[in-house]
Amino acid sequence: MSGISGQVCLRRGETLAAGCCWIYDNEIDWADDTCEDGGLVEVLDSRMRYQGTGFFNRRSKITVRLVSRERGEIIDRAFWERRIRAAWENRQALGFSNACRVIFGEPDGLPGLTVDKFGDCLSFQIVSLGMERMRDDILAILAEVFRPQCIYERDDLAVREKEGMEQRKGCVYGAVPPELIIREHDALMAVDIENGQKTGHFLDQQENRGHLRPYSAGRTVLDLCCHTGGFSIHAALYGAARVQAVDVSETALAMVRGNAARNGVADRVETVCANVFDLVRQDCEEGRQFGLVICDPPAFAKSRSALDGAYRGYRELNRRCMQLTEPGGFLVTCSCSQFMTQPLFEQMLTEAAKGAGRQVRLLERLMQSRDHPATLGEEHSMYLKGCILQVL
Repeated sequence: MSGISGQVCLRRGETLAAGCCWIYDNEIDWADDTCEDGGLVEVLDSRMRYQGTGFFNRRSKITVRLVSRERGEIIDRAFWERRIRAAWENRQALGFSNACRVIFGEPDGLPGLTVDKFGDCLSFQIVSLGMERMRDDILAILAEVFRPQCIYERDDLAVREKEGMEQRKGCVYGAVPPELIIREHDALMAVDIENGQKTGHFLDQQENRGHLRPYSAGRTVLDLCCHTGGFSIHAALYGAARVQAVDVSETALAMVRGNAARNGVADRVETVCANVFDLVRQDCEEGRQFGLVICDPPAFAKSRSALDGAYRGYRELNRRCMQLTEPGGFLVTCSCSQFMTQPLFEQMLTEAAKGAGRQVRLLERLMQSRDHPATLGEEHSMYLKGCILQVL
């Protein structure tokens, strides 16, 4: 794909600011009739000055996803290979090798493409129609660059249908090993790339799990929405006296138990299948407290219109978590809702502390791991935020 199918013009006053990669339908004044869904278009400002080249899709609210800011740049297989190799070289320069996100969409100049590396296996997702048209080239390049044991497609995403694509998943290269184990810091973790959430494992919290070391030794730990136990296993390895890992999925908890045994901490990790809101309410009523509470729920706000309700949900959950934290203990709390910005998140925590009647100290701010680089000026790319608090 190197041809341009047409041009789109931004509304008066709209500009493609540095760092901006998405153009929404309400930012566009007009688009040529020749603009092809999934094709490349040039973006012009209201004075007809070139702003960039991107994938076009009139069926999506994100009508253009920027690919290049260099007019006339040839966008072909060699272009995508350069981008993929550059992304992998960047991760290696940052110290990642065994398990990491090697491609994070727009920040890596590969709009709509996500690729995670789990040992010798790759798991990928495509959410833009333009990148879908490049799928065969992308897979061939991934096979050439990484020489993986397998490449697994996790395009079982509802958002693909909004972009005009079907959902699908399956192994598209090689064969999935009977057991896939990665290393995170000092922990060995099993990954289910076939049926696990997202691409199989939440790599965006990888570096944050390593932050638990100073807060875990000798403490009782409550890990809420634990998934497969990333925080739980790290807390136990860092010396926690006892860990209670809570999730609503028994399938996830089975993996927690397997990971605990794999790391020699099964005697200190207990799993509980429960709704976290119900569990924290009951624990508060019964006066239970823990030396370290970890709260990493799924996104409550999947749209801007859902933010008010999500804010109240986060506030109530964190109020309970603060009540469950021993005086002088620690709370690690996160949100992966892109609409819950860091300032809004900390405002919510301030209100939660007031509601809990507890004083809190902010010790660390957290964000997604460095293999998920955020683009300044693109709020949606800074989706994961968190705080480590001391609750007095």
